[in-house]
Amino acid sequence: MKEEVAVTGLGIISPIGNSIEEFWKNCVNGVSGIGPITHFDASNVESKIAAEVKNFDASLWIDRKEARKMALFSQYAVAAAVQAWNDAGLPATMDSQSAEKSASIDPYRIAIVIGNGIGGLEVFTESHAKMLQDGPDRIPPMTIPLMIANEAAANIAMRFGIHGPALTQVTACASGTDALGQALDLIRSGRADIVIAGGTEAAITEFAIGAFCRLKALSTSYNDRPELASRPFDRDRDGFVMGEGAGILVLERMESAKARQAPIHAVFAGYGATCDAYHLTAPQPEGLFGAKAIEIALKDAALAPEDIGYYNAHGTGTELNDQMETRMLKTAFGPLAQSLQISSTKSMTGHCVAAAGAIEAIVCIQALKTGILPPTIHLDNPDLENGCDLDYIPNSARTHKINAAMSASLGFGGHNGVVIFAQP
Repeated sequence: MKEEVAVTGLGIISPIGNSIEEFWKNCVNGVSGIGPITHFDASNVESKIAAEVKNFDASLWIDRKEARKMALFSQYAVAAAVQAWNDAGLPATMDSQSAEKSASIDPYRIAIVIGNGIGGLEVFTESHAKMLQDGPDRIPPMTIPLMIANEAAANIAMRFGIHGPALTQVTACASGTDALGQALDLIRSGRADIVIAGGTEAAITEFAIGAFCRLKALSTSYNDRPELASRPFDRDRDGFVMGEGAGILVLERMESAKARQAPIHAVFAGYGATCDAYHLTAPQPEGLFGAKAIEIALKDAALAPEDIGYYNAHGTGTELNDQMETRMLKTAFGPLAQSLQISSTKSMTGHCVAAAGAIEAIVCIQALKTGILPPTIHLDNPDLENGCDLDYIPNSARTHKINAAMSASLGFGGHNGVVIFAQP
């Protein structure tokens, strides 16, 4: 029998809120987090809009001196992890000789798995420019420790004094979801009692935006109306909008969570993953392998398709994704796809890349807790001509009590990850 795994802590830094309460309020109210790019001068790039994190003050969660040693993706991850850690009611630090630690929590039995796709891209950009201008001897000494993708997990470990495995998952846009799945397996296998898991990304730089523009992946038709730009499943969509942020969950053996009377937000019921093995950037058109990941996740959770009350879509607002994902759902759910309640919260947050899956897992958990299903905003004209004919919860949230929720993340390289959460 599989170990039951509880979600005991939630934390978030996002384009529509830097706390669970603020994020969820804006999510259910259909607030767009997209606006003109302010992180750099966007006059030279075709897409001039993004879903930036707003009013972020790292010192609320991180010592100022320590924050200066972190790239932005690490700061976001640590800030969200502090929120989740506190929400889970864990001791301030595992290095302290607190009664809580000595009684029940072993720092070697706590693990960390963080998804990240790109690392400290702003650090790379600035250091590379310095090298071109002044030569390699002038590259800032901390460039590598700030830039590399594993440093988010490492900084979380140092923040709390955690000595178990601190791992980094890199599967592009599926990184956050796959990090959660890896964390689930760590607990079920008996390697950890508690895992801090999720995803983080901060890639709104001229280099990244310019590079995605070269792929023709980003929205460029709404530079003068940025709040309307992310339009999943709508016939007037023209690409995704880059987002940023972090979503972090504390996962815990159910027995451990109950023993210390921790809050139990949801049960992490199942995970499935596949690879298309098809194309570097394009998904397999029929979504066959994404559908298989759904099948695997349902089997892992011991649930049937009819048990899923809400599906949070990858829903990027690109022509290829939205058509493929709709086909994927029709394959996985059969006739039940027509009654499945679906939304893409990327319509509000933009595409937060490695953080997307973790943020959307939080959406699923909040939907379970509150009985509110968030909308797909700006879905004014569903792309029926290309088969986008399912119930994508257009424009307004819906009240509906559900027992299980599913989220899928589909990354460049054909990575498909699916997670399922259920009522405690």
